[in-house]
Amino acid sequence: MSDLFQSVPRPSPSGQPLAARMRPDSLAHYVGQAHLLGPGKPLREAVERGQLHSMVLWGPPGVGKTTFARLLAKECDARFATLSAVLAGVKEIRQAVTEAKQHWAQYGRSTILFVDEVHRFNKAQQDAFLPYVEEGTVTFVGATTENPAFELNNALLSRCRVYVLRSIAEEELLGLLRRALDEDEELAKRNIAVSDPVLKKIARAADGDARSALNLLEIACDLAREEGGRQLVDDTVLSEVLSADVRRFDKGGDYFYDQISAMHKSVRGSDPDAALYWFARMLDGGCDPLYIARRVVRMASEDIGNADPRALQLALNAWDVQERLGSPEGELAIAQAVAYLAVAPKSNAVYTAFKRVLADVRHDPSYDVPIHLRNAPTKLAKSMAHGAEYRYAHDEPEAFAAGENYFPEEIAGRSYYHPVPRGLELKIGEKLEHLRRLNRESDRQRYPSSEKN
Repeated sequence: MSDLFQSVPRPSPSGQPLAARMRPDSLAHYVGQAHLLGPGKPLREAVERGQLHSMVLWGPPGVGKTTFARLLAKECDARFATLSAVLAGVKEIRQAVTEAKQHWAQYGRSTILFVDEVHRFNKAQQDAFLPYVEEGTVTFVGATTENPAFELNNALLSRCRVYVLRSIAEEELLGLLRRALDEDEELAKRNIAVSDPVLKKIARAADGDARSALNLLEIACDLAREEGGRQLVDDTVLSEVLSADVRRFDKGGDYFYDQISAMHKSVRGSDPDAALYWFARMLDGGCDPLYIARRVVRMASEDIGNADPRALQLALNAWDVQERLGSPEGELAIAQAVAYLAVAPKSNAVYTAFKRVLADVRHDPSYDVPIHLRNAPTKLAKSMAHGAEYRYAHDEPEAFAAGENYFPEEIAGRSYYHPVPRGLELKIGEKLEHLRRLNRESDRQRYPSSEKN
């Protein structure tokens, strides 16, 4: 696949950053996002027919959301207006709509209203767009790095189509960097020399972000050292540029939750290699190790449970080590716990049972505690037979009061916990089946009934 920006030579306006100078000047040069703009794709055909519609562009930084909106306006001969959700409010929205109406009345041209970081608008601000989008006063194009389903109102989403823009592949970024060196006039004047291995390192460090790739190249060129009449960008220069590099990871955003989800599912899927990979990715992106430690404790209960109770203790120990020693010792302890949980036998029996119990408790009436299970600390309570006929399990054979009931009478015999035939729960299941058989065979059943699942 070709890269996002296939630029053409052009004059270099003074003061513009390289990323701006390399911005494509027609949709024909916007070669990336082939899943949206490839031949025969609905969005491509709509643009070619000049059929504008309101949309939300969802994707990571540097994949061309703003560029696409500008080129969309150019291809469809529409006026381009822009708002930033960081700076604008309802007043600015209404002003932009008023200007759009005036432009239509004077020139007969529609307006594309591009709203950058639209997820930062609150509900009232998002609602302000609704009547204008509905009546077609403006063609709304919102850009967001966050999941629109969570961050945008349903009313606004129902009036727009959501298009997902993908990260730029490393090879695509490499092609972009090569063309920047070949086609940008300002770099050409400086006789910059950059080897392919160095360009590949820049492309990798950009992590799918075309803007970042060009910015890194420009900074590297500014730090280039003179050698043989040329300005050389080598590994020494690049190490200075990348010294503060942090991979894409937005705490609280989609990348954050996607990566912790991938790590959790890798543990659940018994893949220690993938689990450790996502753990390292999160650390590399700046995630707090204590957050990961807390999630690992959750995994131990949710996915391993009683199949291997040691998993929970190991997870708690790793959390404790991180709090006591910090990095990197604590991170190694968390890694140990992650690997152990991944290879441990799996059971969600307790997790499933607890969810079913909670659902029943919230649905059922508030049943009374059976008389024989009630506390009897006073003479009055004893006179009311609280605790009467209670069977003390330790006095019974196998320390088990066969036939006894510990539920409210109305739901006697319910069964929630069903151990899986793996790990320690294999033994637990055998023990429970033995006890339940004793209950079924007992002639002292308090509330004779079949088990209720």
